[in-house]
Amino acid sequence: MSPRLPAAVEIVEVGPRDGLQNEPTVLPIAAKVDFIERALAAGIRRVEVASFVSPRRVPAMADAEGVLAGLSKRPGVHYVGLVLNRRGFDRALAAGCSEIGMAVFATDTFNERNQGATTAASIAAWLEIAAAAHAAGIRPQITVSAAFGCPFEGEVAAARVVDIATRVAAGRPVEIALADTIGVGVPSQVTELIGRVREALPGMPVRCHFHNTRNTGLANAYAAVAAGAVALDASIGGIGGCPFAPAATGNIPTEDLVYMLARMGIATGIDLEALLGTSRWLQEQLGRPVPGALVKAGSFPGARAVA
Repeated sequence: MSPRLPAAVEIVEVGPRDGLQNEPTVLPIAAKVDFIERALAAGIRRVEVASFVSPRRVPAMADAEGVLAGLSKRPGVHYVGLVLNRRGFDRALAAGCSEIGMAVFATDTFNERNQGATTAASIAAWLEIAAAAHAAGIRPQITVSAAFGCPFEGEVAAARVVDIATRVAAGRPVEIALADTIGVGVPSQVTELIGRVREALPGMPVRCHFHNTRNTGLANAYAAVAAGAVALDASIGGIGGCPFAPAATGNIPTEDLVYMLARMGIATGIDLEALLGTSRWLQEQLGRPVPGALVKAGSFPGARAVA
């Protein structure tokens, strides 16, 4: 029996942040703003536009304030800023982000490599930041990163992920995301983990973030939708990856994901041809082909867009 699939799924475009942060070519502010504007023109309404982290650690994101300054506010559109501590949140607030996201890693080793703190310390920081975001009228959301496996500690127990999700839920996030930061997850694991998190936190929306390192990204996205995830992260062209994860490669290509969902009759509100045009434009900006498949093969009748 086929699973009952939703009528619609929200796509969060992470290319301008998670995509560009790991690229050897650092785009100028004007090109980053153009990238975001193209995503919005295609129908995307939530875009990760920048990370407010140390420019020494992530040089490609050193111009976060400049990127926000180049964007105009639009009704129904959320510019998402990644923050890892209170200083980052204060910067995102001042820059004009309408939504902030924070990441807490499922293992202490990865959390310390990425954020210089234990997982417990980052959870405490998140709870403070979430309270400040609510007070400021900004949407806070949280990601449990490396939820499907860690490059330093190996397998991650589902019980550990559920425990972290339960603890961060105290900050009243608009959603909790489960991230396969290094691309080791498989569909059965996705089904189990989402099911356990939803059981522990009934009513909490679940978003998923998959990397395509081992070519399981789209399969995992399908499993996530079937298991009840309401939103998926993706990156136009499939660019990106975590700078602190060994052998990191890109995210799910947004256009490949939208094509799959459209052919399945699941609405995203995104114009596929506009995405493909942006993916081709991105190749010109980066001076190399992007990893996505659809930009090479082209679309197929019936998958242009689903409103």
